[in-house]
Amino acid sequence: MQERKTYLQQLDYTLLFLLFLLMCISLLAIYSAAMAGQYSVEPSHFVKRQVIWFVIGTALMLGAMVIDYDLFKNFTIPLYVIGIISLLAVHFFGIERNGSQRWIGVGNNLFQPSEFVKIFLVLALAHLLFLITKEYRERSLKEDCIVVLKVLAVGLPPFFLILIQPDLGTALVIASIMGTMLLMAGISWKIFAVLGTIITSILAILVWLHNNYFALFSKFIKSHQLDRIYGWLNPYNDPGGLGYQLLGAIQGIGSGQLYGKGFTEGVLSKSGRVPEIHTDFIFTVIGEEFGFLGATILIVVYFLLFYRMIIIAFSCNNMYGSYLVAGVIGLLVFQIFQNIGMTIGLMPITGLALPFISYGGSALLTNMIAIGIVLNVNVRTRQYMFGSEEMS
Repeated sequence: MQERKTYLQQLDYTLLFLLFLLMCISLLAIYSAAMAGQYSVEPSHFVKRQVIWFVIGTALMLGAMVIDYDLFKNFTIPLYVIGIISLLAVHFFGIERNGSQRWIGVGNNLFQPSEFVKIFLVLALAHLLFLITKEYRERSLKEDCIVVLKVLAVGLPPFFLILIQPDLGTALVIASIMGTMLLMAGISWKIFAVLGTIITSILAILVWLHNNYFALFSKFIKSHQLDRIYGWLNPYNDPGGLGYQLLGAIQGIGSGQLYGKGFTEGVLSKSGRVPEIHTDFIFTVIGEEFGFLGATILIVVYFLLFYRMIIIAFSCNNMYGSYLVAGVIGLLVFQIFQNIGMTIGLMPITGLALPFISYGGSALLTNMIAIGIVLNVNVRTRQYMFGSEEMS
């Protein structure tokens, strides 16, 4: 009985409360977004389905929390292999929508394997880096290079399999996970400088190919991806076409001004001007109806969520747990930055949902499992006067 009380006392109730706030914001935003003219169903239809996803996600979060995270090491390789096989299945048998082949049909629902591959990759890289940490207490620059190569060997296969779907947004999330976990591993800044130079060089080469050898360039960048880039760089050049969605989102958010127009009172949000407003562009609803103040509150909630995660990562005396939390941070931070950035014109448009806010199943379940892993690490780290010791 005492053990159960101690376990419950170790729960990070601040993190759970922040997650609850995000759930409430999500249901309000989805209800309002579903009133747009582009949808033929009642607004409550999407809300009821999202509640179901939240319930399922909460169950999965609890499941990921109660199992000792140290046992995850036993499933690392099987889950990673399952993830790669599922991505191959998408490549050969997947369902194509809007120019991308990302889904597998499961009954009447669509299942997106790349979402769960994010979790599998976090588990795989955490285990790999934990073993490396045990092997090398102090690493030289050469040994750091070996660590990076091992991480790339694990992370690049799912990265490229997702990239060719094509799904640049999720592929960049994979890259974010690798980068965050390498940062947690204490890799030399010189290596990060080299990696940054390589990435910059690749982008420069792509720009050069676009300007001089477009036929070769088109083999790497699909036409619909290029259209998104054109629409992002100069939306006013084609306001009725490539820039239509972005300009609608920017105008909607801007019209909210300081306090917003009020719940369900958004004009552009209801006009159908912004496609996929209940999923990828749901931040437009928040910006227009709740204004700068409402958008700021949402961002502050996200900031506090990550602040709690960072504390958990550095409080854990087990490096495996710290790597797990770092991977989850990398998984979520980029998605939030990218989604909000694309609605205000800072980033190109991708198909990334806003974590815990956008309507949808696969992404929400993945994020809930990720939070369960963070809570798992937290409840098994006990604090003592002269240090910390992992709970058995």
